[in-house]
Amino acid sequence: MDPDDEHPWRPVARAPLSPALATAVAELAAAGVASPRVDAELLAAHVLEIPRGRLLLAGSMRADELRRFRVLVAERARRIPLQHLLGTAAFRHLELSVGDGVFVPRPETELLAGWGIARAHAGDVVVDLCSGTGAIALSLADEVKDIDVYAVERSPVALSFLRRNAAAFPRVRVVEGDVTDPGLLAGLRAGLVLCNPPYVPDGTAVPPEVAEHDPADAVFGGADGLDVIRPVIAVAARLLRAGGYFGIEHDDAHGSAVPALLRADGRFTEVTAHDDLTGRPRFATARRT
Repeated sequence: MDPDDEHPWRPVARAPLSPALATAVAELAAAGVASPRVDAELLAAHVLEIPRGRLLLAGSMRADELRRFRVLVAERARRIPLQHLLGTAAFRHLELSVGDGVFVPRPETELLAGWGIARAHAGDVVVDLCSGTGAIALSLADEVKDIDVYAVERSPVALSFLRRNAAAFPRVRVVEGDVTDPGLLAGLRAGLVLCNPPYVPDGTAVPPEVAEHDPADAVFGGADGLDVIRPVIAVAARLLRAGGYFGIEHDDAHGSAVPALLRADGRFTEVTAHDDLTGRPRFATARRT
């Protein structure tokens, strides 16, 4: 028997949590992790199988838990995404399954999802293009009653995560398809179309978590970052019924370019640019004429 295993007649060796966390924070900070304290606490909570808010009550770790924690911290210091180590990514009210080969949803995309949720109504048909893990599609299905959601994705790996995440949502239909296909979802009429496409201009420096773990075709969008956005605007215009809404996320360098493309299409009105919580241009919205 492992001497560190629990036994009803033997005290379990425990290590104080605070020094372990302090060491982890220092290691992650030295590795260039942007949020070392948050990441260390989330990894500790994951090992202890408790919410992060209960760490102060935990106080200590068993020896086997401390070993697992150290392994996870070392992997995070190698810039493996935190969400891959946890196996899930938080998005609004959801915990989504993630891993290598699928784009990890970002907090800023919650703003686009929230904009869509505010405009969706019972009976609507909603389309989520470039669905990935299903973050946007499933948030709509989770927070708006009685809507039908079509989640469109082409990557086989991303589709496997999308289907897994969507399993609990019977009114979400996973569609394998290319969002640049002019005939995508032919005959469908939607009240809302949302999209978080690949939009980073080719050659842009990105963090190791993105460069080494997010699929490149879910991140980069051509020389100017607009290779997918241009055809998606046309697809959205075709899918939307009159008066329907469209929202699309974009790079912070596209604050003028994407609204200009929407206006130039000629089938949209109420074109509006939106910033993220840091004040950077993040998504554009419009309404079908």
